[in-house]
Amino acid sequence: MAQGKFKYSGVNAEGKKVEGEVDGKDVRHVKRVLRRQGIRATEIKAPSVLDLDLGVWMVEKGLAKPFGNDELNRFTKQLSILIDAGVPILESLEILGKQERNPSLRATIKGITERIGSGKALHEAMASEKGFNKLYTSLVKAGESAGILDSILNKLSEFMERQDAIKKKVKGALTYPIIVVVIGLAVTWGLMVFVVPQFVEMLKDGGQEIPAVTQFVIDVSNFMQEYTLLMIPFFAAFFFVFINYIKTKQGKVAWDRFTMKAPLFGGIIIKGGLSGFFRTLSTMLSAGVPLLESLDICIETLDNTQIQKDMRIVREAVTKGKSITEPLGRIKYFPPLVNQMVKVGESTGNLDDMLIKVADVFEQETNELIDQITKLIEPMILVGLGGIIGTVLIAMYLPIFMAAGGAGG
Repeated sequence: MAQGKFKYSGVNAEGKKVEGEVDGKDVRHVKRVLRRQGIRATEIKAPSVLDLDLGVWMVEKGLAKPFGNDELNRFTKQLSILIDAGVPILESLEILGKQERNPSLRATIKGITERIGSGKALHEAMASEKGFNKLYTSLVKAGESAGILDSILNKLSEFMERQDAIKKKVKGALTYPIIVVVIGLAVTWGLMVFVVPQFVEMLKDGGQEIPAVTQFVIDVSNFMQEYTLLMIPFFAAFFFVFINYIKTKQGKVAWDRFTMKAPLFGGIIIKGGLSGFFRTLSTMLSAGVPLLESLDICIETLDNTQIQKDMRIVREAVTKGKSITEPLGRIKYFPPLVNQMVKVGESTGNLDDMLIKVADVFEQETNELIDQITKLIEPMILVGLGGIIGTVLIAMYLPIFMAAGGAGG
C-alpha cells in the first residue's frame, strides 16, 4: 500500500484518550510511529484510495522526478532557519515535510524523520537517503558535533547557491555558442535545400551564364539535397558513439584533457573547477573537518578527472607530512601568486579563511573569462554565419544582376 493518512484513536503516556492522523505505509508502521510518540493505539483506520499520498506512491514506483539542487538548497535554508529559531530537529523536519510539494523530497524528509525517531543522528539519517552526498553529510556531522548545526546548514545553503550560480554561468558560456551555431547551420541548410533550388530553376529558364561562385553554391546545394537523409543518421550515430565514449573511464579522461587544453574554454573549465574545489575545502575546514578528510571529500566533488588526479597527488603529499603548497606549486595550471596566498594562510593558521579568498580569485577570473569569451565569440559567430548566408544570397542574385547589366548594355 502507498503511504497515506491513517486515522487513529488511542491512549497517551498520561492515560488520556487521543485521536488524530499520522502518515504511514501500513498499520504496523503506524503503530511503530505512535509507539515512539508514547501513544498506545486502540483503533487504526486505514486511508481510502482518495486519501493516499499520490506523490509518495509515484516515488515508490520510481515514477517521480528526483529532487534537484534548487529543492535541496531551499530545504537546507528552511531547516537552518527553524533550528536557529529553537524548533527541535524532529519537529522542524515534520513541518518541512508537510509543506514540501516535491514528492521525492517529501518522501526523503519522511524517511529522515523516521530514522531520527528511531534514534539515529541527523547526518546518519541523511546518509541513508538518496540526494545527500558525502560533502553534505560530513558538514552536517561536523555541525552536530560542534553544536552549531544551524550555522553549518546556513553556510551549506550559501555554498550550494554560490556553486550553482557558477555552474550555470559556465554552462551558459559553453552552451550559447553551440546554440547559435546550430541555429545558423539550420538556416544555411534551409537556404541550400529549399531556396537555392528555386533560384536554379529561374536561372535555367533565363539561360544566364553561371559564375563560378554560383556554380559552387549550386553544387553544395545538390549535395545537401541528395545526401541529407544519409547524413542525419550518420551524425546521429556519431553523436551517440561520442556521448557513450566520454561516459567511459578512458573517454572521460581523454575528453577532460582535451577540454582543459581547448583555446578560450579551457581556462573557464580549469578556473571554475578550482574555484569550486577551494570553496568546498574552505567550507569543510571552517566546520572543523580534518584536512585529509576534507581533501578526500572535495576531490570526489570534482568533475574533471585531470584536476582530480592532480589533487590526489596533493593529498598524498599532505599524508606524508608535506605542506599543501609544495605539491600545488608543481601543478602547471596553478598560478604561483595564488599558491603564495595558500602558503600565507597555512603559515598563519588561517587556511580556511585564505582558501575562501583563493576561491573568490578563481571565481572572479572565471567570470572575466566568460565575459571576454562572450564578447569575442558572439561577433565571430555572427560574422561567420552572416558571411555564409551573404555568400549564398550574392551567388544566387549575381547571375540576375549580370544578365540585367548585359541587357542594359
